[in-house]
Amino acid sequence: MIKIALAQIDTELGNKRKNLRYIASLCKEAADNKADVICFPELATTGYTPDLLGTRLWQLSESRGEETDRLLSELAGKLGLIIIAGFIERGERTGQVYNSAGVWTPEGESWLHAQRKIHLWADEKKWFSEGNRCEVITTSLGKLGVMVCYDLGFPEVARIFALRQVDILFVIAAWSEAEAYIWDINCAARALENGVFLVAVNRWGEEGELHLFGGSQIMAPDGQRVVRATDKGEALIYGNIDLTQLATVRMILPYRKDLKIPFYQHHYNED
Repeated sequence: MIKIALAQIDTELGNKRKNLRYIASLCKEAADNKADVICFPELATTGYTPDLLGTRLWQLSESRGEETDRLLSELAGKLGLIIIAGFIERGERTGQVYNSAGVWTPEGESWLHAQRKIHLWADEKKWFSEGNRCEVITTSLGKLGVMVCYDLGFPEVARIFALRQVDILFVIAAWSEAEAYIWDINCAARALENGVFLVAVNRWGEEGELHLFGGSQIMAPDGQRVVRATDKGEALIYGNIDLTQLATVRMILPYRKDLKIPFYQHHYNED
């Protein structure tokens, strides 16, 4: 049984130091409550809206060994906790930044993996570079995959992770209230069609004209909801995942076994 903490938080735009203090306090609270994993939303260290941050995105971005990495590596080791959180990752070229999800484990001295957002939403395209990898993260709790917000809306991304045998898919998001119904559809569908647990953590709060509604949740591999947070404010909620359920569900609902991959490949490659 794996206990997961979903940290549905608000953040202060551009105030990384304050946001990191808040993240650290919730990591300690989750550890006190015997959680194995804590997951934070998209760009949790800085706030979300790239048009409001503008060129500060570069100043707030980080590479390995910098402030966010040092703090969360230390907390993961000290607390025995896997930490997943969104941050601005500095790219290989000057001025290049990624909207990334870092994964810190108790054994690591730095993040184990930073998953870069593949599908950029709206004005994100003006500021962020696209990611191009779906890397499975092997941990003591099983195989994990991470998606960032809009990636949830593309079945192909989750399917790639599923074909690589992930047990749990995490989604970090800054999903707006206007598309709340799409959030619920996508969460259930990605879990059901791939026979995986899906942990989706959404921001709550206001940034400019954008309202982020929360609704963080865990979906079981049969598409049923395990737990869901409020859409009225911040929350730190917990849900338990029993990985033995994966085998049962995949036998009853054998979507993965019945995939027709050569058929799909043929049609995807048509002009």
